[in-house]
Amino acid sequence: MNRDVADILREHGIQPSAQRLAVAGYVLSTDEHPSAEEVLRRAKAQLPMISRATVYNTLNLFCKKGLVRQLVLAEGNVVFDCNVELHHHFIDVDTGTIHDVPWKAVRVSNMDRIPGYDVEEYMVVMRGKKRSVKSRARHG
Repeated sequence: MNRDVADILREHGIQPSAQRLAVAGYVLSTDEHPSAEEVLRRAKAQLPMISRATVYNTLNLFCKKGLVRQLVLAEGNVVFDCNVELHHHFIDVDTGTIHDVPWKAVRVSNMDRIPGYDVEEYMVVMRGKKRSVKSRARHG
């Protein structure tokens, strides 16, 4: 991360503390989409005395302040994404890895044709797996 994490927290109205810096140091610099438990594990490596409640509260604060987004991409699987720009997601069903997909790479049409509703936000979540060597030769 190029900018100082403490400065980023201050810019979002968050007073830096050792605990918040431990959480932010990981969650704001990764391109992964970690669960709260993964954030806890990484934060404990930096600050062994940090509690589960502190990590969860910190993640909730970061969401409220717009630093990260909380996503439910599969039932019972909540992850955090530091990319708060508009984008979609692709989940590799073999590995569980979540990849960001640029917003303009997916076109969604007829959003105005949902009777009785105004769509305020949407995100496409795709699931699939890497093509086999044979499949790549056919599609290549």
